[in-house]
Amino acid sequence: MAISKSEKVRFLPGFRIMTTVAWAVACIAAPAIAASSQAPEQPAGTRPMTAFEIYRLYKNKSWQWDNGAGQMTDVDAGRQFSAWADGEKGKSWAEGRWVIAEKGLLCLNATWHSQQGAFPAKTCFSHRVGNGTIYQRREPDGKWYVFRHAEARDSDEARKLVSTDLVSQQRDIIKTALGAAQLPQQ
Repeated sequence: MAISKSEKVRFLPGFRIMTTVAWAVACIAAPAIAASSQAPEQPAGTRPMTAFEIYRLYKNKSWQWDNGAGQMTDVDAGRQFSAWADGEKGKSWAEGRWVIAEKGLLCLNATWHSQQGAFPAKTCFSHRVGNGTIYQRREPDGKWYVFRHAEARDSDEARKLVSTDLVSQQRDIIKTALGAAQLPQQ
């Protein structure tokens, strides 16, 4: 998330919030950056995944990251996204929605909360499929990489999508701790 000098000046009071939240959002994108199976710009012989295919892939799953996790649930209230992160910049948590758009796009729209405050963020991933292999990239300018091979491998990022809730308990702990940290000292 590059910020020009003029934007830094204009947003200086919230700059710490932006950098903390940018770090938390980067946790979502880390798999795309760290993936070893880089694919060319537009994977040959692929098509965009359908909305239904993406829905089946992510519905009621937690996505485990190096420094946290995100969870995409689909309950009566709609497609809810919640997450937590804990790393160099501190602890943060998020709540929002996961949205499936046309042509293989999944977006995570959430407000991230940290000790410095709250900041809305939107992170989107494109998905393509060909011969059973799923490719993913972070929008707008990420590199395509193999998300899940046709014959699944232990190293596939898709293996980090699990049907277990990896978010609620840790998110609530961080949420409570940050709430307590923001109370005036007595």
